[in-house]
Amino acid sequence: MMNFASVPALDAAAVLKRFHLRADKALGQNFLQDASVLEKIVLAAEIQKEDCILEIGPGLGSLTRYLALAARQVTAVELDPDLLAPLKAVLTPYQNVRLVQGDILKLAVSELIDQPEYIVAANIPYNITSAIIRHLLESSPKPRRVVLTIQKEVAERICAKPGDLSLLALSVQVYGRPGIAATIPASAFHPAPKVDSAILRIDIYDEPLVPAGMLKTFFKLTRAGFGQKRKTLRNSLSAGLHIPASAAESMLASAEIDFMRRAETLSIEEWKLLCSSSTAIGP
Repeated sequence: MMNFASVPALDAAAVLKRFHLRADKALGQNFLQDASVLEKIVLAAEIQKEDCILEIGPGLGSLTRYLALAARQVTAVELDPDLLAPLKAVLTPYQNVRLVQGDILKLAVSELIDQPEYIVAANIPYNITSAIIRHLLESSPKPRRVVLTIQKEVAERICAKPGDLSLLALSVQVYGRPGIAATIPASAFHPAPKVDSAILRIDIYDEPLVPAGMLKTFFKLTRAGFGQKRKTLRNSLSAGLHIPASAAESMLASAEIDFMRRAETLSIEEWKLLCSSSTAIGP
């Protein structure tokens, strides 16, 4: 097991004061500083010494230091240019960290990582959780594993089973197997968020559960199905795909799915069957 005893405690409030900064609420800045939680993130990521890590939003470098000790290289992408000075100061002892200032949602992973395999480990801004996850899962190359601290409620939604699925859950589960590694108290952050948090781990499949050639149809169907989730699938697909209700009913019948069911009850396998029955829904 990795020994993190050499990592000094980081007082986020003191670092911010030293550099005359404040946490930016608009950027969702809640700096994780609890040593036990930081260790749990690294352990959940199962980092090997030869691994390359992509960190999103290193903030003040609290997690970055632990990742640097565990991995061969860490590429840390920070949106806020004001944090570069404290980041460089905190990370001076760690020569295997590369800092990149920019917006992860506007950067191609292939420009950041030059290895065929890598792991994502990050404490991300909660207000762009869905966008970041989708960006990572649709990137090339894809990560081997993704470990994120996110809002607990969102983590639970991502890990939901058929009967309580959401569009976000499907969008993640088609690419990998999610699970909650640990919960995090608000006191672990500065400033403390108003919501509970969790460490979400996603192990990425070698290939999506839906064949690549069907993914566009899969997402078109699921977006339509969840567009009016209180309605039956017949009516939500009719409205979302702009087709007659009779056509939606026929499509569902071809996949042997009851048209009175609702979107959250379908498994990925059933959505896959529906994709096979939906070749005529248009681009």
